[in-house]
Amino acid sequence: MRELACDVLVIGAGPAGLAAAATAAEGGSRVVVVDENPEAGGQIWRSAMVHGPHPETSALAARALARGARFLTGATVVDAAGANTLFAVDGAGPIMLRAGRLVLALGATERFLPFPGWTLPGVFGVGGLQALAKNGLEIGNRTIAVAGSGPLLLAVAAWLEQHGAHVLGVFEQAPKASVVRFGLGLWRHPRKLAQAVALLRVLRQVPRHHDAWPLRAEGDGYVERVTFSVSGSERTLQVDYLACAFGLAPTTGLGALLGCDIAGGGIVVDALQHTSIPEVLCAGESTGIGGVDCALAEGVVAGHVASGHDDRARAACRRRDRERGFAETLGQAYALRHELRGLPSPETIICRCEDVPWSVVAESDDVRDAKLKTRAGMGPCQGRVCGGALEFLKRWPRDSVRPPLIPITLGELAEVGAALNRTEDQTR
Repeated sequence: MRELACDVLVIGAGPAGLAAAATAAEGGSRVVVVDENPEAGGQIWRSAMVHGPHPETSALAARALARGARFLTGATVVDAAGANTLFAVDGAGPIMLRAGRLVLALGATERFLPFPGWTLPGVFGVGGLQALAKNGLEIGNRTIAVAGSGPLLLAVAAWLEQHGAHVLGVFEQAPKASVVRFGLGLWRHPRKLAQAVALLRVLRQVPRHHDAWPLRAEGDGYVERVTFSVSGSERTLQVDYLACAFGLAPTTGLGALLGCDIAGGGIVVDALQHTSIPEVLCAGESTGIGGVDCALAEGVVAGHVASGHDDRARAACRRRDRERGFAETLGQAYALRHELRGLPSPETIICRCEDVPWSVVAESDDVRDAKLKTRAGMGPCQGRVCGGALEFLKRWPRDSVRPPLIPITLGELAEVGAALNRTEDQTR
């Protein structure tokens, strides 16, 4: 098995991970960055095949590389022998990663709330549709409805419009009063105000609805029409695609596997981004949804701490705290309403991997009970899709995590298992 040792191991090459890597490398540490995607940038800075890497990705990666950081893209962590020894798998097989400090920058996934017809082809996640379009899916002149919750709806709708799609409407579940109140407070954040104005300028011809959400998607083998609840009335649109996501859910799997405390859906950290495990720090959306600016600020703090510069980290906390305050306001404005818990019908599939309907899951007492009865959350995605939905629909916390974190081949499993046993024997 290949082995790689470093001072600071960063898991995730999105904004938080890149900021942590650049900061730690500039602080004198040997840094390795691991990310499951083929290139750095995370979901927010995912590049298009034609246009190349996002400028901020290139800038942060260049800073890290200039100080000797190493990037392992296309590699996914699957197991761990404690906080200092992780096992990853890439196209060439397993890798053992040893580090003095670990920074988790795991990001977040889109939260899907099942409704009748949500499994039809042509129904995508908001970010998922954008990612597919960036990599070749034809959206020119396609009619698209965008629904769910959060500013991401506006950002993706504007991007779709700019790339030739015809956005029929943006359907936001939050009340108009909450969104307006949030918007009026943007004067305290000039950069974000400018971003909002730019988005609204692009979307000036696109209808925007509040107190609105999808009730059902219908079509003959492919989505053809979607019926929405709009301020208590039903409205049906003929569409080519529906892009839908109800905010984001922190990715916590590796943190949970390591034994980090989890609360409020995210990995718990202190004022300097320490988790409950001494050698492990965490930054970005995996600590709670805060947006790209908050992720960058947390990454800088974590990078300073990981490289042994707590004084610099404390100086960087002011910006981090300001961004966290904005994130809290954002979360309050776009909080998911209780009516959305009534979206699935008894026949609506909740777990797509195992084809489990809501009627069966609804009768379960907790996540473990649902798994025993139905295998919900035990398919190839390991609950990455249905887990976030059940967290909201049933108010269930995420279940415990077991390795491997993703499906791997039997050969890889055997090799990782043997290395794990050797590592445990050496520590006895």
